[in-house]
Amino acid sequence: MIEHPYTELSGGRWLAGNLHAHTTASDGQRDHQAVIDDYAGRGHGFLMISDHDILTDAEDYADFDPHGMILVPGNEITANGPHMLHVGASGLVEPDAERQRVIDGVKENGGFVLFNHPNWQSRFSHCPQDVMDACTGYAGLEIYNGVISRLDGSPYATNRWDMLLSAGRRMWGFANDDSHAASGDVALGWNVAYVKDETPEGVVDALTKGRFYASTGVEITRIEVADQRIVIETENASRIVALRDTGRRLATVEGRTIELEVPEGARYVRFECWGDGEAFAWTQPFFIV
Repeated sequence: MIEHPYTELSGGRWLAGNLHAHTTASDGQRDHQAVIDDYAGRGHGFLMISDHDILTDAEDYADFDPHGMILVPGNEITANGPHMLHVGASGLVEPDAERQRVIDGVKENGGFVLFNHPNWQSRFSHCPQDVMDACTGYAGLEIYNGVISRLDGSPYATNRWDMLLSAGRRMWGFANDDSHAASGDVALGWNVAYVKDETPEGVVDALTKGRFYASTGVEITRIEVADQRIVIETENASRIVALRDTGRRLATVEGRTIELEVPEGARYVRFECWGDGEAFAWTQPFFIV
């Protein structure tokens, strides 16, 4: 049997959005309206301003023109430890150095939390793996963080994701810009969620349930599961790779579509869709039970 988050793809639509953007309220170079204007102009359907330990909520957003985007309340929990996004926050959570206490605080506050850019810094260790191993109750991690492409470390963290998944954890993979600069930091990575209720709560619900894929430029057009067979179809991939436990490659198909019969013994399968340059899409895991 395959358990996966793409079982309810009706009654809504796919919306692309970014959960990690900074303004002049913290260390960004542009004010809120300029950031909102930019993302709306690029066709995003939702956005979260995530200033460092500064909540941007519905009352704050009311001062700006969303241009039709859904604006999600939240912040980046920054002080005292590895950075985390609090998505759908109703208030600030104390940035305790013990990150499990932060996660517990988010549970009481509402929304969900994920670890940011774990492979940032020269030793690729902004968030040590043992911290993510020890913590429970968080939604996942950034498997792609765009701004790290111009900083020390790697913007990619699928290796960290596979370690968690291989240990039996159910974690979602997110792609975000982490935009700070006035140019060059936007539309590097985003999340494409199937949203049924076009409100901040509806976006948070879709993301919490894993009803999204992460992308840097490849569009997934079909996700289908029947018995032990999974079909992934894209608009613009040139190669699709299926991976299982410990990141092992199961299959590689040159083209826009893959059909995979899940092998015996696999605990999970996920798909990477490769396009031109650094254009990718990553599905959420399909868990074999």
